[in-house]
Amino acid sequence: MTIVQFEHRDGILDLGWGHPLPSLLPTGAWAAASEATLRTYGWKALTYGHEPGPGPLREWIAERTGEVGATFVTAGASHGLALITQVLTRPGDVVMVDSPTYHYAFKILTDLGVELVPVHADDPDEVRSVQTKRQPRFLYVVPTFSNPTGASLSVEIRQIHASNGVTLVEDDPYNELYYETPPPRTDKTQIRLGSFAKTVAPGLRLGWITATPDIVTRLAHLGYVHSGGGVNHTTALTMAEFGRSGAFDRHVQLLRDRYRQHRDALADALDADRPAGGWFLWLKLPEGVDAESLLPVAEQHGTSFVPGPAFFVDRQGGHDHVRLSFSHLPPAELTEAARRLRVAIRSVLGQ
Repeated sequence: MTIVQFEHRDGILDLGWGHPLPSLLPTGAWAAASEATLRTYGWKALTYGHEPGPGPLREWIAERTGEVGATFVTAGASHGLALITQVLTRPGDVVMVDSPTYHYAFKILTDLGVELVPVHADDPDEVRSVQTKRQPRFLYVVPTFSNPTGASLSVEIRQIHASNGVTLVEDDPYNELYYETPPPRTDKTQIRLGSFAKTVAPGLRLGWITATPDIVTRLAHLGYVHSGGGVNHTTALTMAEFGRSGAFDRHVQLLRDRYRQHRDALADALDADRPAGGWFLWLKLPEGVDAESLLPVAEQHGTSFVPGPAFFVDRQGGHDHVRLSFSHLPPAELTEAARRLRVAIRSVLGQ
């Protein structure tokens, strides 16, 4: 009987999955929060919820993030992207996407009939040129510790985009997972997609959208929300308790401490730069090594990854890069996976 998404393959130390280390999922703390939620709210925790999400969670999110705007609770960041695309676009509209960026966002967007135009989000002139020529509805970015590169879009660049009239949709699940200093925040964010998948547990399917009040009102008036009430109501109330009790802060600090060790193990084993946060290394391959050609060789040597072209809309870039996740395996296995990858690369080079 299949229960989880991850597919283990015997003999493979897989660096392709952006999943949490199972032992870091807070089963005990979440059980305690669930019990406390039912004691506090009783039947109100189990009935239909307020359309934008329960007040206790929306208030906690606003206090923690300091964001200006209204909040709508979602079933995760991917759900949030689908909802925002639904209310802001029509089939045939253009949406700009950063290049490279989170590859599973592409299908979420194209399922709703939009045309994707790749841009380099850190180049305001390029973005403005596309804005002028194609009138896109928004620019999709992962602004902090990006998937796949681990890089962050500067506050200055984001402010330039906002000043140029570009609507930014910021998919920001890694913001709390910094390993040195907190990332800077901007007050120019128009639409932000938050998620508890990386900071607590992906199985909760819980996140939020911060946007203007009129956008949140449109979201709350969608037919399925009007019919069924707020999204993931019981889990949302439990998250409010998890946050207010201090369990969230304790857990995120544990994640920073542990994933920092993971990052260091993989990066140091590959002589690669350490990203300042997130879950991924964007590894440049030696000259003459193609990412997609390397993959079957790497798997023969007992490791795997996601080739760089997957993160480009047209698959025309990234042939000299691979994305490596350091979240799912413990440090010793990451070190061994890196050794196997280096052997595979040497094999391709004929060494």
